[in-house]
Amino acid sequence: MQYWVSNGVVGSQAFAAYDQGYDVFLGNFRGLVSREHIDNHISSQRYWRYSINEHGTQDIPAMIEKIHEIKLSELRQLRADTETDSLPYSICAVSHSLGGAAMLMYLVTRCLKGLPHRLSRATLLSPAGFHEDAAMIFKLFEYFIPAFAPVLAPLIPGLYIPTKFFRMLFHKLARDFQNYPAIGGLVQTLISYVVGGDSSNWVGVIGTPHYNMNDMPGVSYRVAVHLAQMKHAKKFLMYDFGSSSANMETYGMPYPLDIAANYGAIDIPVDVVAGQKDRLIPRSMVLKHYRMMKEAGVQVSYEEFDYAHLDFTFSHKEEILTYVMSRLLLGSSPTTKSRKSGYGSLKYQGSRDKRKSSKHLSRKSFGKQDSISTVNKLPEEPTSPISGCSSSEGSSTSGNA
Repeated sequence: MQYWVSNGVVGSQAFAAYDQGYDVFLGNFRGLVSREHIDNHISSQRYWRYSINEHGTQDIPAMIEKIHEIKLSELRQLRADTETDSLPYSICAVSHSLGGAAMLMYLVTRCLKGLPHRLSRATLLSPAGFHEDAAMIFKLFEYFIPAFAPVLAPLIPGLYIPTKFFRMLFHKLARDFQNYPAIGGLVQTLISYVVGGDSSNWVGVIGTPHYNMNDMPGVSYRVAVHLAQMKHAKKFLMYDFGSSSANMETYGMPYPLDIAANYGAIDIPVDVVAGQKDRLIPRSMVLKHYRMMKEAGVQVSYEEFDYAHLDFTFSHKEEILTYVMSRLLLGSSPTTKSRKSGYGSLKYQGSRDKRKSSKHLSRKSFGKQDSISTVNKLPEEPTSPISGCSSSEGSSTSGNA
C-alpha cells in the first residue's frame, strides 16, 4: 500500500486517481512481522501458512467485498431502492507484480465458479505468474527452496527479521544508506546485481516508513515455494501441495489448476504493462500473459515503458500516471463533471469535498502492500446511470459511484 502513495500528493498513483474524483481503496496482502490477526494467540507456523492461493482466493475477495459493502452503504443514503445484488458502481483493479498474479487468480477462479468478481476492468503492471526468463539467481531458488521445504518450512515458516533489535538495526542501516550516498550507492549496486541488474531504487524502498523496528513486511515460505513451482513448471499454476490426494481435496483433480490455461474464463477487459528494464519480471514474461489471453479471446491490451520493476509504483513517472488514469476512465462511465488537470481533461462524477473521503486513503492495512483501490465520489444528488471503477505489488482498486 505504501508504494501507491510514496511520492506524496503530486506524484503518487493513488492521489492522482483521488484528485480525479475517485474514491481510493488501498489493499494489502497478509504478511506482517507483528502477525496482526483476529486471533491474538495465533502461532507463527499457522500465521505464515499461506501461498499465493490465499492472496487470490481469500485476501482479494475480502478487499472487493468490503468495497462493495462500503459503496452500497453510501449509495443507500442517497437511493433507498439500491439493491444488494446490483452494481450501481464499477470497480477497476490496478495491480503490480505479485498483486497482478493474485488478481488474475482471483478473476479466473471466481469466473470458473460462477461467482461475481464485481470488477469492470483490470490493469496489471508487470504481473507475476511466469518466471522462466528471470535472472540466474532465481534459478538457484527454483531448486533450493522446494528441495529444502520439508525441513525449512516448519522451522522458518516466514522470511522476515524476527526481533525488534534486528529490525531496529536494519532500519538504522537503511537510513544510513540514504544519508551517506557512497554507502547507499554501493548497496544499490550490490542489490541490483543480485536481482539480475534491475535498476529499481532498492535503497529508497527499504527506507520507507513501513520498514521499522515495530513492524515490517515478511514473506511466507510457501509463497517462495509457490513462485519456485511456477518457474520450474514454466506455467502459471496454483499451489502444488505435493501429492495427488492433497491436490484432489483442494482442486478436485490430482494436479494444481493452471490459471493461464483458463484465461478464457475472464469476462472483462485486461491491460498488461511491461517494463523494458525490468529484470525481476522481464517483458517476455508479461508478453506471455498477453499472448495467452489474446489466444483465449480475452479483451486484452499491451503496453510497455522504459521502467525497472519498482518504477511503476515507487518512482514519480508522469507517463504511467497518465496511462493508468486513461485505463480507469475506460473501466468506468463518469458522466457529470470534467476538469482540466495535468492528466488531460478527465470526467468525474460527484461534487463532495474530496477530503471527506480521505479515510479510504488512510485505511489500516492488514499485510504487505500490494494493491490500491479507487471509487468515484458520490454525487450530492443521484444521477443516472450510476457507474463505478476500481483498481488493485501487488494491486490497486478504484471505483466510480
